[in-house]
Amino acid sequence: MRGALRTGLVLAAAAGLAAAGLAAWNPLPLAEWLRDPRASFLTAEGWNPHPAPLLRPRPAPLSAMAQLGKKIFADTSLSSSRRLSCAACHEPQTAYGPGGALPAMFGGPALTRQGVRAVPSLMYLERQPGFSIGPDNPEDEAVNLSATAMRSRDAPRAGKTVNSADGAAGLVPQGGLFWDGRADTLQNQALIPLLSPFEMDGGSIAEIAAKLHRAPYVEAFVQLFGPSVFADPQNTVAEAMFAVARYQIEDIDFHPYTSKFDFWLEGKARMSPAELRGFLAFNDPRKGNCAACHLDRAGADGLPPLFTDHQFEALGVPRNTALAASRDPAYFDLGLCGPFRTDLKAMTQYCGFFKTPTLRNVARRRTFFHNGIYGALQQVLDFYDFRDSSPQRIYPHTGHGAPDIYNDLPPRYRSNVDRLDGPFGVKPGAAPAMDAEDMRDIIAFLGTLNDGYRLPGGT
Repeated sequence: MRGALRTGLVLAAAAGLAAAGLAAWNPLPLAEWLRDPRASFLTAEGWNPHPAPLLRPRPAPLSAMAQLGKKIFADTSLSSSRRLSCAACHEPQTAYGPGGALPAMFGGPALTRQGVRAVPSLMYLERQPGFSIGPDNPEDEAVNLSATAMRSRDAPRAGKTVNSADGAAGLVPQGGLFWDGRADTLQNQALIPLLSPFEMDGGSIAEIAAKLHRAPYVEAFVQLFGPSVFADPQNTVAEAMFAVARYQIEDIDFHPYTSKFDFWLEGKARMSPAELRGFLAFNDPRKGNCAACHLDRAGADGLPPLFTDHQFEALGVPRNTALAASRDPAYFDLGLCGPFRTDLKAMTQYCGFFKTPTLRNVARRRTFFHNGIYGALQQVLDFYDFRDSSPQRIYPHTGHGAPDIYNDLPPRYRSNVDRLDGPFGVKPGAAPAMDAEDMRDIIAFLGTLNDGYRLPGGT
């Protein structure tokens, strides 16, 4: 049984499940829904018992603005070394993330200044909401941000369950770009590495504008923005970053939604037994509970899942002494509290909070978490499994032999670390939430999130 006949059976089964009241994706926990005996004949072979079409962007020629942005994205002359561009750290072949395994990239005029955070992927940012704490307040966002941050100081933290953001309670920071959410638009995001002394190190706004004036694409720049575009350096650079943002939005290579999982959602691909077991463990609150933060359901509007809830968490990952900055015992990266973000510095309840990234293409990454502490998915899952149950396996030991738990945070902020959401919360010495097979299966499932999957027959 294959091809159209197989697809027909999947669709017919979905119709039968709908009649039985099982078609709605949201009301039932996904694992329970997939284990329903009426769906077992499909799920046993790796098919989705409830396929549904997804809304994907359609390929289209890039506008002149996006074409200009693509050239700026690849322009090394904007950096002080003349060797770095946006594309140098965001390589297309590695899902617009770093190509190597360094915990942070090197920049500056001689490429000797090490960054302090792992380079995130630029993929799937087109639907990223702006930064907020609680409900957005378009009329007075700045006041709302400060006020809700103050209110959240004493608010109890609610736990998260799979595919539910109830733990936010309206007070959890969410949205924005970078690990600390400090940029709200792709245009603003593109500018920060250009100015950073340990990244592209482009110099002042005036210097960058002068470099743009000398660029080989200057004629296209003038045609798009007019001959007066170079009269004001601030405007010159802003227009250039706008073009880069248009490139990221228009080029569907940044958001293709062509993973095996996407096709599985549509009933066009089947998971292997290990991938399906991993999917169930990923969604099981008693095991991985991964989907509590990395939401894996398609929206009611047909948009594919982004595998993030856009929220921030304090996970307490170990200190990474491979970062030059972290060799200074007085240095701490506090995420929302600084050092790069300053507007929430006084809101100490957010110290140690970093943004939950998408898991799309995560199996192509070689650096994980904000400080690049891990280089393999197995290490990441070990952290989640053993952080609380066997902390001696995760953290270095103190002088007294005990593990130095949450050692990348000052002691006064360690209470911010999430001890509530599974697989955390296990008592030291107790059995961890996941066993070795669960972790192997979850890693197999994460491989289905890589874009570029080809359906049988080459379609």
